[in-house]
Amino acid sequence: MGELVTALGSLEGWRSEGYAARVHYEGAADRYSVEFYEPTERVIYWAVRDDDEAVPVGRDDVPGPLRQRVREDLTEAGVDPDVESRTL
Repeated sequence: MGELVTALGSLEGWRSEGYAARVHYEGAADRYSVEFYEPTERVIYWAVRDDDEAVPVGRDDVPGPLRQRVREDLTEAGVDPDVESRTL
């Protein structure tokens, strides 16, 4: 497990799994799973559907407040928040 993933895993709601950290967010009508991968320093957003299946979504489809929250969490864990905007 990487040091950045471990740091994210210590934040509320995040959990570490190997070289990735994951958190789930629920808004008024939307649910998202957010993953950070340390080896490539990338963030991937997944929209969670009503049947609990997740589908990847582009950053432009993710609410701004959620993206800001993820950037804040990354900063708190010592991750450069600019990785949130990197494309795959």
